[in-house]
Amino acid sequence: MCSDSAAARSERADAVSSLSAYGWDDDLETSFAPHRRAGLVPARVVGVDRGRCDVVTGAGPLRVAFSAADGPCTGDWAAVRPASGGEPALVALLPRRTAIVRAGSSRSSHGQVLAANVDTVAVVVSAAVRLNAGRVERLLALGWESGAVPVVVATKADQAADPGGLTAELADLAPGAEAVATSAVTGEGLDRLRRLLTGTVVLLGASGAGKSTLANALLGADELATGAVRAQDGKGRHTTVRREMVPLPEGGVLIDTPGLRGVGLFGAEEGLERTFAEIEELALGCRFTDCVHHTEPGCAVLAAIESGEISARRLDSYRKLQRENAWMAARSDARLRAEREERWKVITKQQRAAYRFRGKK
Repeated sequence: MCSDSAAARSERADAVSSLSAYGWDDDLETSFAPHRRAGLVPARVVGVDRGRCDVVTGAGPLRVAFSAADGPCTGDWAAVRPASGGEPALVALLPRRTAIVRAGSSRSSHGQVLAANVDTVAVVVSAAVRLNAGRVERLLALGWESGAVPVVVATKADQAADPGGLTAELADLAPGAEAVATSAVTGEGLDRLRRLLTGTVVLLGASGAGKSTLANALLGADELATGAVRAQDGKGRHTTVRREMVPLPEGGVLIDTPGLRGVGLFGAEEGLERTFAEIEELALGCRFTDCVHHTEPGCAVLAAIESGEISARRLDSYRKLQRENAWMAARSDARLRAEREERWKVITKQQRAAYRFRGKK
């Protein structure tokens, strides 16, 4: 009996060691204890399809079923019931430490989780096309709001007229975040980028930004499909068709994502404050605490624009994203109110039916 117990402990230790390459740690082990006592095994979600997801466990990969209520996402930690005369199934998700959430693609009041339990968000842009500053700011807001650390990565630096100038421009767009120019062709910037990418890393960017090519350069092998881009606008087709996770050779894991055409904000107040940290800091010096930086006397933000310290475009972008975020928040509040009202209607209907039933007895 003791021998069996020792064997079980040894098997568990081997499984934990195998999962540690995917980010398993002591805190996760502690939170998983109730599930382990129920005979479930820990797993990390590495890819999701409709009704099925690929997970990695201490014993190897599995394809498991899940219910719509579970809503797993790439990066989630899960409790899985192994096959025992039936299909393996995802039973529960562990609480997410971080989550990258954008507004639903249908512009509904529901958010869409792009990746979970992420440590580093790499905002990827192509140096071969004109920089879309607004898109970078949106992705940075998503990254900061998630609780992860953003890094801005310019790919195809070998095709840029002024890689140093581009890096400086990106640094201005990303106060508090690192910016690095890279080239998968020459190897420029890759060593520095590897030092910046820690833990679970997700690549976010538009189609054609070079995410999969960058991922292959970091992996040291052509594991992810890549495609050509249109010369006129640098846009590419979705060579990555779903979010998928692969281990990095120097530790950590990498999540590649399909190109994002729309990047709507969802509950990103803190993310916006971090993305536009210099405006937030300047606003502390405004004469009026409720200054909205339009025509107020003593406005430190307007003074900084006039002196050239920050651009008017930067302030306009901040206002635009704040309005969008507030609009989505209002839609979400309205949906929640409607759901509460519907629940109360159901409860009231049930109560009335119960009263009528009692009156007939």
